[in-house]
Amino acid sequence: MSIRPTGGLGLVRSDCGGQPRWALVGSGALGHVQTDCIKTAELEAIPLDREELRDLVETVMSALESYSGALASTPGGVGWFHVQHVPVRRFVAEMLRKLLALSAWEPFAAAPGPVTLAPHEGLVGLRSSSSREYLAYTVTWSGIAYLLGAAAQYNPSRSARLRNLSRANTANGEPSPLPSRLRERDVVALSWSSRHAATLMPVLVELERDGRTSLMLDLATDRAERCPAPSATDIVLRSPPSDLFTLSGTAEDLHLPEDGHTVRIKGHTVQLARVVKLLSVLLETSGGCTQPSWRTLVQAETWLDGVLTATRPHTVLLSNDTSPLGALAVHTAERHGANTVHVQHGAWTAESVGRPTLHSRDVVVMGERDRLLATAWVRHPAAELHVLGQPRFDALAGLGREAQRRYLEKLLASGNRRAPARIAVWACQPFGPDRLKAQADLLLDGLRAADSDWGLVIAPHPAQSTDVFSPLLRSDGGLLVAVADPRVGARGCLAGADALASAYSTCGIEAALLGVPVLEIGSPGERTLDLAGYGLARRCSNAHDVAEVLSALRDPRPRALRTATDAVCRWRGDSAAQVARLITQRAEARATSSNHVHHDAHGAACVPPQGEGVPSRPVGWRRCPHPSSPPGLR
Repeated sequence: MSIRPTGGLGLVRSDCGGQPRWALVGSGALGHVQTDCIKTAELEAIPLDREELRDLVETVMSALESYSGALASTPGGVGWFHVQHVPVRRFVAEMLRKLLALSAWEPFAAAPGPVTLAPHEGLVGLRSSSSREYLAYTVTWSGIAYLLGAAAQYNPSRSARLRNLSRANTANGEPSPLPSRLRERDVVALSWSSRHAATLMPVLVELERDGRTSLMLDLATDRAERCPAPSATDIVLRSPPSDLFTLSGTAEDLHLPEDGHTVRIKGHTVQLARVVKLLSVLLETSGGCTQPSWRTLVQAETWLDGVLTATRPHTVLLSNDTSPLGALAVHTAERHGANTVHVQHGAWTAESVGRPTLHSRDVVVMGERDRLLATAWVRHPAAELHVLGQPRFDALAGLGREAQRRYLEKLLASGNRRAPARIAVWACQPFGPDRLKAQADLLLDGLRAADSDWGLVIAPHPAQSTDVFSPLLRSDGGLLVAVADPRVGARGCLAGADALASAYSTCGIEAALLGVPVLEIGSPGERTLDLAGYGLARRCSNAHDVAEVLSALRDPRPRALRTATDAVCRWRGDSAAQVARLITQRAEARATSSNHVHHDAHGAACVPPQGEGVPSRPVGWRRCPHPSSPPGLR
């Protein structure tokens, strides 16, 4: 695992004129300080009240939306705050964690005062992450000092690392044909990750079998996340112009003078104009498909407008409608009169989603527990929820257990070593290095203490860099450890494992459906998928728990009840066909409707697919704007 670098900053009390003041200094100077002081790394480790943090995020997001939501809009009329809500929300959560930590440190709480910035430190930086592409934005401690009122005339908006960041967009290849060269298609799907592609492509294949045509727009900027070329002739794959996700620029509309509008954050009064100025860094930076700049989003809307004008689909299909590209796609699709269908691609918990909101008309969820969450999250006035399972799980029953077992044994038996008698697979998430190391230590110590001869295969997340595991392989303490090929991943080898461990990878659900024992690992209070609550996993908070669960696997285990698995994921092997049926029935109902300017009227002649299809709330009429209508917002 990567180790936190030495050095860093410290906060030291430096009163002036009898008034409490504080300063950010190099942490090496703290050893010579006689006043109250603390390393910022120690501040960040102070435990926080999660409920309080969650409530404050909602308060600050509401204040920001009221204050700045109308400052900038795309030509199609979607506001910057709506489309960039997810990265903004994550940044606000980072900001609040540091402000709450400051309030929780007793010396500062007893004598709050202004904080002097560290010389020349940028106000917005990046957290450590094992993700290859995702930019984990954070406010630096100098940024916190700025929010608390300090002048920052000599501090740049961006940290050195962020300033030097240059994204070479090699994943998109050559520019696609102009939208005018595209033919009409029944369905347009959007994907920007391998999980999206694996979820949506089976649905497009089922639609093709029914004589329906489709277009898959591959927006991935990481080559490993690209959508594989379809074999069906009626499924066309296209990418946007090659430079779309390299655009950056200044978001002048978000650079506001201070005007007295503030938000109160547990003892701190923060100018909203200063918060918005820091947020403008996110909009000005090109962060690939997961965090596109504002210039990219404006251009993407124009390009997508052209695609939908040329193809005239009845349905836009996607697996994420809350991140910037997803929110933009739903808004654009509705302007063109297309129905929007969202297919859940990964497991949900109340705490795990970047934004507890779903914008699409039809929302397909995996299991009954997801329906409960989605009911509270949907925003479309005519939204309906459908419990149809997960299309990419349809192929689980056909996985070759023996072949996957041979793959695992070959990984662990390299050289003159023999494969261990039992093998665990660790389905990783792209966490920061500290959290990964903590999970690795818990799991490895448990494997060493367990009965029998165990080995471990680490299966990186598709978006994760494998370099973070190198130190682990060098210091395994005699335990056989190997890293699976990222192209194989957990899904490509879990069927051959004796157990699967994960914090909240969707692969834990796949393993449970196949009857592979699942260990939900993490410190007490750490978020998991709570499969253990349905009898589909065992919760392991320490190495002793891991050893105990693994040692008990020699005993016979009863099969999971259908009601338990259905709560987590309906699995009949026909999810793709059911989603395809939903799409075609919805389109047929729209085609026969007497009033084509409305979205589907609730109660139209449409039989829901097997599973569930119910309105999430009382359904009313909603007029769909004509594509040529003026946007109404600049």
